[in-house]
Amino acid sequence: MTAELVRGQNHPLSQSRLEIRISAGTPVAAAAALGDENGRIHGTEWVAHPGAPVQPGLEVSRQAAADHRLAVDLDAMTDAVHRVSVLLALPAANGGAGPARFGSVAAPFVAVTGLDGTEVASYTITGLDLESAVIALELYRRQGAWKVRAVGQGYAGGLAELLADQGLTEAAQLAAGIDEAVARGLARSVQAPPPRTSEGDRSRQAAAPAVGPDQGAAPQGAPGPVPPAYGGQPAGGQGQGGPPSAYGGATDPHASSGGDPVNYSHPRRQTSAPPPPPAAPPAQPGQPARPVAGDATGWSMEERLYNQVWGMFEDLARTAAAYRSAVDFAESRMDKELEQALSDPRSRIGGQGDAAREAARSRYTQLVDQARASLDRDVAQLVAESEVVEPALPPAFARWDNPCWHAYRVPMEIPMALRLGDLRLPEAESISIPMLLRLPLERGLWIDSGRTDSLDGSFTDSHDMRRLAMDTAVAHAARLLAVYPAGEFTVHVVDPAGSGAQALAPLAQSGVLAGPPAQGAAGVTEVLARLTQRVDLVQMALRGGAPDALPPGFDTSQQLLIVNDFPHGFDDRAVNQLRYLVDEGPSVGVHLMMVADREESAGYGPLLDPLWRALLRLTPVPDDHLADPWVGHAWTYEPPAVPHGSEVLRQVLAQVAQARRAWNR
Repeated sequence: MTAELVRGQNHPLSQSRLEIRISAGTPVAAAAALGDENGRIHGTEWVAHPGAPVQPGLEVSRQAAADHRLAVDLDAMTDAVHRVSVLLALPAANGGAGPARFGSVAAPFVAVTGLDGTEVASYTITGLDLESAVIALELYRRQGAWKVRAVGQGYAGGLAELLADQGLTEAAQLAAGIDEAVARGLARSVQAPPPRTSEGDRSRQAAAPAVGPDQGAAPQGAPGPVPPAYGGQPAGGQGQGGPPSAYGGATDPHASSGGDPVNYSHPRRQTSAPPPPPAAPPAQPGQPARPVAGDATGWSMEERLYNQVWGMFEDLARTAAAYRSAVDFAESRMDKELEQALSDPRSRIGGQGDAAREAARSRYTQLVDQARASLDRDVAQLVAESEVVEPALPPAFARWDNPCWHAYRVPMEIPMALRLGDLRLPEAESISIPMLLRLPLERGLWIDSGRTDSLDGSFTDSHDMRRLAMDTAVAHAARLLAVYPAGEFTVHVVDPAGSGAQALAPLAQSGVLAGPPAQGAAGVTEVLARLTQRVDLVQMALRGGAPDALPPGFDTSQQLLIVNDFPHGFDDRAVNQLRYLVDEGPSVGVHLMMVADREESAGYGPLLDPLWRALLRLTPVPDDHLADPWVGHAWTYEPPAVPHGSEVLRQVLAQVAQARRAWNR
């Protein structure tokens, strides 16, 4: 599955030989700079650019173009190289024609792909304005492994300012040399097509050939050889039936004979539907079609299953709403018929009145039975679909008793969503729908530890509720740790009175926590101050457009703070810091999980109400407190329960801890 990055986000690379594909709405110059462990460029020979397109492990385009393919061989990099930065610049900013700033053109798109064209990660560079040069993304080495990070750092001063910021002393001279090389090849670059007036109008003017004599091409108007692609293998071109040159060097079919048309389509603008879902096996005559796992639209099996699960949710909500509406109609009709029968004095006595009342009740029963039959039919179909879908779910979507956890391995990519439990409706107790929450989290969680009467009639005292609430919080935290790649998710715990030590044992003993649970008022103050400072630093870096300005060794992973036994150990300052983390933290990857009793926390009054409203309330026992925004059903939420006596939680956490230790070496 392709990782679609946002500014500052990173993604691991499993291949060493890669292509970096660039698509822009106007010709841009592309370059690649090598940097040491501090990101500094040690000389002009550390930059591959149109004037010197080949460096060890790098090959870039020789001219400005709207589309580029850069070749990278990470194994060919010397040990001194720890970073490869992909640079883009507008030629017009240095005296050429066309736009002079990125804010006036379409957002450039950059993708990292394997040699087979499989996309690994992509990034659309948004938010640019006056900048004429930009660091699009960087490949960087960390502890022997390579990753890609979306940067998007722009410079209004152009290439000279960009290269100087990377520590190159000859920045101005190299920028001038790049401008001169770009100016020589600018007239031969592929021009962007004019906008189409309608879907059916596909006519366009012939573009000038993009290749020139310095690339081994024939004169304009005649077909010629295509420059060699990365690794010395010829890229598909004229006469080969393949794609255009690796550097945007294919000629227009109107200007040369025998060539393939230039593909002007943006790689991220899908013009076709996702691949069709798997076909269901043929059904028996008179029987409904048998369900198939992944029978929904999507570009990957994970996306198909996600859409299928929420399709089941909508189907159940719809059929339950139809049943309730039918029952309400039957009741109102019976009441109206009984009222009409009783309004006539002659029908109040004798057999005539009894017959009218019996007929009204009979019609009510008939309507309700018909509605129930339709509901049972739909629920039976959903149960059959659930029996197929549930075993096919990946760990992030699966229950703790799913066998997929026994084959668990720490993932390399963040999943689309996370399972927080199950949802039920009272009319359909035979089926539960997974409750999936999209990742990364957009809001924190509140696990209510207050005393309550459970739905099965059993009374749960405050001590049991606190224990169940902490067990639920640990299960949620363990699942979050399990579905994130190693080093991408960090968990902190505040337990002022130490009352949650027993429940927290799986997390603490496995070594997956950032540190021992903080205790006492001093521990609360220290953890909250550290996370508040982290939010401030990241916000300042992002608002200043300098995500790389964070301190060395800064932990860029997602952060989760589990707070137990609130408000014990909290003063007014600490509560205000919690409010700040809830309001500002999710946007920079800091999330909160509160384990508290709302009634005990009511002493803070209005100060706590916004915090309560901002968090998603969950319970450690089944409770019908969740409402969908579609039809307004009160759904019964069931928390994720680890099977009694199962070691699956400790086994998963042991693998997470082992992966974290290997990552931090």
